[in-house]
Amino acid sequence: MNFEKLITKHVQKLTPYQSARRIGGHGHNFLNANESPKSEGYFLNSSSLNRYPDCQPEELIERFADYCHVHKTQVMAARGSDEVIGLLVRTFCEQEKEGVLIAPPTYGMYSVAAETNNVLVAEAERNEDFSLTADLLIDGYNKAQFPVKVIFIDSPANPLGTCFPKDELIKLLKALPDTLVVLDEAYIEFAPKDNDLTYLVNEYENLVITRTLSKAFALAGIRCGFAIAHEQIIKAMLKVIDPYPICDPVAQIAVQALSNHGVQMTLDRATACNERREKLRADLEKLPFVKKIFPSDANFLLVEFADGPKVFNAMAQKGVILRSFETKKGLKNCVRITIGSDVELEEVMRYLSALEI
Repeated sequence: MNFEKLITKHVQKLTPYQSARRIGGHGHNFLNANESPKSEGYFLNSSSLNRYPDCQPEELIERFADYCHVHKTQVMAARGSDEVIGLLVRTFCEQEKEGVLIAPPTYGMYSVAAETNNVLVAEAERNEDFSLTADLLIDGYNKAQFPVKVIFIDSPANPLGTCFPKDELIKLLKALPDTLVVLDEAYIEFAPKDNDLTYLVNEYENLVITRTLSKAFALAGIRCGFAIAHEQIIKAMLKVIDPYPICDPVAQIAVQALSNHGVQMTLDRATACNERREKLRADLEKLPFVKKIFPSDANFLLVEFADGPKVFNAMAQKGVILRSFETKKGLKNCVRITIGSDVELEEVMRYLSALEI
C-alpha cells in the first residue's frame, strides 16, 4: 500500500502536539504536565452504563453554568478544553482559506488544532518582556495573509504564567467585533479573582472562554472541559461535536466536583498550591545558576537557567521529569516546573542544590 498517497498532504506534514504523556520519560516524580499532585475520592453509579449518555448532560451543564455565573445556554461540555479548541477551528474556519492568530510562546494545541484541520496560522509578536497587548494582536491580525477568524489567548498563559489584562481584552473585542477572541482560562482558579473575565461573555458576542477541570479541580484523568460563549456560538459548535462527548462516569464525577463542597475543595487546593509555588520561587532564587523566574498566576513556574538542557537532563536522570521549552520562541534554557506536593518539591530542590553549573 502507498501510505504516502493514502494520507492527506496536510497530515503528512503535521507535527503532533507533544503532550507530557506522549513525550514520556522514566521517573517517579512527574512535574511536567501541570497536574494536581493528588486526586480526590468520588462515587460512581454503574446502573446506567448500558445506555448512551446525553450529548450535554443537563446536571453537568447547569452545575458549571452556576459555577461560572452564566446561563446554561452559554455552556458546552467537551473532552477537555483541547476538544473545544479543535471545535472552534472546525466550526468557524474554512480550510486552506481562513485561519487563527496566536502569540508564541503559547499553548501548542492552538496551532496543532489548526494544522490538523488544514487551517492557516498567523503569529503576533510579544513585547521583549513577553507581555501581550491588544495593539500587538491587532497588528498581527492586519498583517495576516488570510482572513483571521479566531484569536487564541491563554490567560494565565502556558508556559509564561501571566494573565491577559481586562482592558486589553475589551480593547481587542471592540476593535475586531467580527472575529472570535478565545480566552483560554485553564489555570484561572490559581490567579487573583479579578483576572477571571468569564462574565464578559454577557457583554461581547465575539468572546469565547475555555475552561477545564484538569488543573485546579485535579481531574485531568477524566478529560472534561467547557466552552462559555454566546448562545449562537454554542449552538454552532454543537452541530460539529461528536454524538456522545461526555461519557457517563465523567459526568458523574464532574457533577460531584462542581458541588458546593467540591468547589470549595478546589479553591482551597489552589490556595495551597499558590503557597507552595511562592516557597519554590524563594528557594530557586537562592541558586546561583537561576537567571530568571517568570511571574506566575498558574500552578507552575517557568525558570530560565544558565544551562537549561543540563538541568533538565540531570533531573531526568534522578527520576524527576520537568518540561523543557528550549526550542520555543524566546525560551532558550527555560524549564517549566509543575507545583507538586511538598515532598515532590523538596526533592526538586535537593537535586538542584547539588548541581554544579
